[in-house]
Amino acid sequence: MAVVCEGCGGWVEPVVDHEAQEWRCPGCGRATPGRLLPLFIVTGASGAGKTAVVTPLRGLLPDWDVFETDILWDSGHDADPDRAWHFARSNWLRIAHSIAQSGRHTILCGTQVPEHIDRCDHRAFFPRVHYLNLHCDDAMRAARLRARPAWRGCDEAFVAEQRNFARWLMGNAETAFDPPLVTIDTTEASVEDVAAQVATWARANAAVAPSDDFAQVHWR
Repeated sequence: MAVVCEGCGGWVEPVVDHEAQEWRCPGCGRATPGRLLPLFIVTGASGAGKTAVVTPLRGLLPDWDVFETDILWDSGHDADPDRAWHFARSNWLRIAHSIAQSGRHTILCGTQVPEHIDRCDHRAFFPRVHYLNLHCDDAMRAARLRARPAWRGCDEAFVAEQRNFARWLMGNAETAFDPPLVTIDTTEASVEDVAAQVATWARANAAVAPSDDFAQVHWR
């Protein structure tokens, strides 16, 4: 993570202090006050309802910014899909950090795990990343995926891949995620009910936004 220091003009790796709500230039020592809010990610296997929940969630959380992460799927411009997705994820964290400076929390809805997010540029600006898993049973997931149009490529190999990923999420909720992964079952629940549960989870885990006094702090 590199930023331009407005004090010395250097391209630096800042020292981030979550408690003080600031980042400091390691060269000249200039401190930049800002809002360092937690990030919220709604993950899950394909077919669990991540995209479907975005619109009702926006209605329930008008003071938050909620995104479906696939809208940047082609922003990586790299033939290697892993590098392309890493570029897109890094951009999402940059966007979320910028949004936080207005005192707004961000929820990213898309298939993400800590292994990917923790490598992203700007990860250090978030004191915590909270993950919620949308999960449904194997039969429902397979039915939803098979009902998709052919151009989406949901063949039987993809159905099996998503089944395995869903099982991995459930089996590693306590060990691969910190704080532990929270799961909502979408097998029989309505989209509106799922969105309400996600909104409750998000509000419960949102840190109290820093005071607007930060904008009045003089550069040090």
